[in-house]
Amino acid sequence: MHATFRQLQIMLALAETGSITGAARHCHVTQPTASMQLKELSDAIGLPLYERVGQRLHLTQAGEAAAQTARAIAADWEALEQRVAALKGVSQGRLRIALASTAKYFIPRMLGRFCEEHPGVDVAMQVLNRDGVVQRLLANEDDLYILSIPPRGVPHDRQVLLSNPLVVIAAHDHPLAARRRVRLEQLLKEPFILRETGSGTRLATEEHFKALGFAPRVRLQLGSNEAIKQSVAARMGLGLVSRHALAADPASEGVAILAAERMPVPSSWYVLWPQGKRLSPIAETFLRQLLQQARRWEVHS
Repeated sequence: MHATFRQLQIMLALAETGSITGAARHCHVTQPTASMQLKELSDAIGLPLYERVGQRLHLTQAGEAAAQTARAIAADWEALEQRVAALKGVSQGRLRIALASTAKYFIPRMLGRFCEEHPGVDVAMQVLNRDGVVQRLLANEDDLYILSIPPRGVPHDRQVLLSNPLVVIAAHDHPLAARRRVRLEQLLKEPFILRETGSGTRLATEEHFKALGFAPRVRLQLGSNEAIKQSVAARMGLGLVSRHALAADPASEGVAILAAERMPVPSSWYVLWPQGKRLSPIAETFLRQLLQQARRWEVHS
């Protein structure tokens, strides 16, 4: 098969935009040129790369494989550009990070120092639910991924980043908030507001509760820590969130951390990347700084 780098760029743009018009715009070519390049790539592969069903364009199995290969080649080329820039004494390029939503409470602060020291680096940060991050990991769309529960069955390398205790919270004037110790039996009498099924927080919570033989009465399942905090402050029930999602003084948000028996739920944040992936110089530098900052946070927390 004979394919050009330009054809692969347009193929990748087609996969990311979902249309030939979008791919042409992304690659700064005309639509007829994009169509012609995709046809030549399809002829080289020997199979159609996409099909239209109604008004929508869908990649075929061959198209998905071609897009995956194009993405890998683009990542390798960008890494080469970064290494050449490093040899020239220039720090420039792009860093792509995907993180689970709760990590938004601390990753931007860790990212700030890196951006100050490397002003020539463009940073693209995707904040998603856990499933969204796992899907990007599977597609190798980013340099690094931040999750609290690493996915099973997905080959990856990882390092522990930061402890992530999950604490039980109540409205600041809840009767249990004044107690020095809250027994599990007391928690059973209260309605709980938890994260949605499948989130990292929910998975860690369910595993811990199962080990304790504790089955709370779940009143609400919400998709964000902010929604849980607001609901708890409104006295709708007890919540369970990452300590990182709370202010230094939780009372300023209308909630209190309960001194609950066998709590907090133990959990950790991890930084991951696809198994065997060769990190770019920029990603390596950021990873090193990220781990150093995390160690300092742990010491002073």
